[in-house]
Amino acid sequence: MLGTVFGYDHFRDHQRAIIDHLTAGRDALVIMPTGGGKSLCYQIPALLRDGVGIVVSPLIALMQDQVAALGQFGVRAAFLNSTLTAAQARDVEQALVAGHLDLLYVAPERLMQPRTAELLDQVRIALLAIDEAHCVSQWGHDFRPEYLQLAAIRQRWSTVPCIALTATADDPTRHDILERLELADARAFVSGFDRPNIRYRVTAKSSAKRQLLAFLTDGHADQTGIVYALSRRKVEQIAEFLNEEGLPAIAYHAGLERDVRAAVQRRFTREPHIIVVATIAFGMGIDRPDVRFVAHLDLPKSVEAYYQETGRAGRDGLPAEAWMAYGLADAVMLRQFIDQSDAPDGQKRIEHAKLNTLLGYCETTRCRRQVLLEYFGDRLDEPCGNCDTCLEPVETWDGTVAAQKAMSCVYRTGQKFGAAHLIDVLLGRATEKVQRFGHDKLSTFGIGEELTQPQWQSVFRQLIAANFIEVDAEFGQLRLCDASREVLRSQQTVTLRRDPAKKRKSARRRIATEAVGLDNAEQQEIFDRLREKRLELARKQNVPPYVVLHDRTLMEMVKTRPTTLDQMSALDGVGRVKLDRYGQIFLDVLADHHGIA
Repeated sequence: MLGTVFGYDHFRDHQRAIIDHLTAGRDALVIMPTGGGKSLCYQIPALLRDGVGIVVSPLIALMQDQVAALGQFGVRAAFLNSTLTAAQARDVEQALVAGHLDLLYVAPERLMQPRTAELLDQVRIALLAIDEAHCVSQWGHDFRPEYLQLAAIRQRWSTVPCIALTATADDPTRHDILERLELADARAFVSGFDRPNIRYRVTAKSSAKRQLLAFLTDGHADQTGIVYALSRRKVEQIAEFLNEEGLPAIAYHAGLERDVRAAVQRRFTREPHIIVVATIAFGMGIDRPDVRFVAHLDLPKSVEAYYQETGRAGRDGLPAEAWMAYGLADAVMLRQFIDQSDAPDGQKRIEHAKLNTLLGYCETTRCRRQVLLEYFGDRLDEPCGNCDTCLEPVETWDGTVAAQKAMSCVYRTGQKFGAAHLIDVLLGRATEKVQRFGHDKLSTFGIGEELTQPQWQSVFRQLIAANFIEVDAEFGQLRLCDASREVLRSQQTVTLRRDPAKKRKSARRRIATEAVGLDNAEQQEIFDRLREKRLELARKQNVPPYVVLHDRTLMEMVKTRPTTLDQMSALDGVGRVKLDRYGQIFLDVLADHHGIA
């Protein structure tokens, strides 16, 4: 079935073991990175077992993408969600009861409706798959209260095998998933978290818009990607800025009208080269495999959120890049968000711990991939060679004296000011504000002239990240803490990273050529013609191009130049149905090019 239906000749990681385990009627918890092949782990058992597989997902985009993709493989799949009209929903329900579906995707809210449960009582259920299972855990980065109700569904169909799946779960989250979904006897399958094709970069934020533009134009021109920003206003401003600079960008956030958001999703899935500037409301469940970059203009809330969001790049296994601009204001603002939220104190402690871990990742001098994997309990024995700290090793310096000066300035000014004012004092700038408060008369006025303003910004950023200085929840003022006293008394040394100078361009340009994966201009020409034909076929069916065939499959065609259907069937991603539908069409494109050549 793996080959005849889905067109693959081998399983990845634990896929075979998970499929056998679930097909035998047993429960499973699957932790597998984005793009690691989680969907096949329940899709194949749903086809092998008697009945219909029920897939619970909070992501409308994922439902639509996967149903469209499964249809291309000849699998009978449908979804029930709020995008359907009443008539369309009735058609799906009738197909379900008539036994004409192999897989049905439903949102958790829809599944909890009595009418839906009664409908499912009329059919034989092959399995229950709970996707994005981290949403059930308060330790998880995307906790959703409605997921807690899924335990009741699990009890209702207690004899049905259940599989819970997620790409992002540390140990506390995994235990929480098992407990809340009542999967005590489930076998856990944890794949390696490494995505070696993704290059990780974090840069000190200065002029974020210009830094983003440099990142996009230096290696990511004519590529598809996602740019994340924290606020709706910033999303719209960045999208407008990129369009003014000649880059095709569209904005997406929860404040847009529903039909506008749907139109953005359609453009993102169907256009060859497009940039979506979005809040984190965008991207969950997006299956597009050829996203070549994910850029963050603001700090995510946790390592899990960062890992999941960056994981939307390079799902096809080809080179991709995760880039983030991070600054002092990010750390201050997120701490304020946590402290000012209505969450219980225990939840706030969890959020602060997660933020601290992410800040440590940003400020690390070690291989970023090693730090990232260690968070999830994974291990990489050697530095990866494919992150900024490996490609451009970071220098460190003894920042103890600088830290003492910064902390003394915090204290002398009454612990009532933010970093910008404190830096003015340290640099001896007699601004109107400095003079108004008499801070030009302090002993700390001008004692930091050995460092530049960006260097002092780096010092304060790192002191906050390392919890040597605290941030006031209400106004963002900086204040001392117990750890500050140890530094001031010279009982604690402070080692700081030296922010690197402007990055060399050669390493990033390499991304663009590697991402193509082709050897010469002739191969590029053939690849472009195959993509044009794929786009034509996709538009006729009103589906995303990648559900017809992935870029990776087209590249394999270019490399191997099949001339028969038998040779075409050996390519990854070309199953029986796709071979019948598209095999001769793409053979003709290859033959036409050969004839012209």
